[in-house]
Amino acid sequence: MWLIDLWTENLMDMNNKQTMERFVQFINSANKELAKELISTNALFFVPGQANPLKGPSGYIDIINMMRSGFPDIQWTLEDMISEDDKIAARFTMRGTHQGVFLGIPATGKSIEVRAINFYLFSNGQIIEEFGQPDFLALLQQIGALQS
Repeated sequence: MWLIDLWTENLMDMNNKQTMERFVQFINSANKELAKELISTNALFFVPGQANPLKGPSGYIDIINMMRSGFPDIQWTLEDMISEDDKIAARFTMRGTHQGVFLGIPATGKSIEVRAINFYLFSNGQIIEEFGQPDFLALLQQIGALQS
């Protein structure tokens, strides 16, 4: 029986990792069809500075649009991922150019390279929860909004 449990656990980890790789395609493209495929309609996204979590595929599109308003060329690279059961911890690098207003800060034309560590919960092959922890301090320093 333990062998079947181990096989099932490994299969779940592989499926979640594949979903995560497709999720990176989604966040780099803001493709709404991918959002509907990968994100549960009841998913909750906990964003630093937001009092309430954003919800569902449209909530995540809002997160991407907020980032793209200041950094239209922003791209995320998945650097590391650890999967256990229905959870994934992921380390990303965000890269982009500050070409629009971001958090009230006018465009500076400066490039950013910012790390983020996010935690995801999966159910039935979809993301149902994310706790995002981007390094906003580094981002603000890189665009000149804060002193180093």
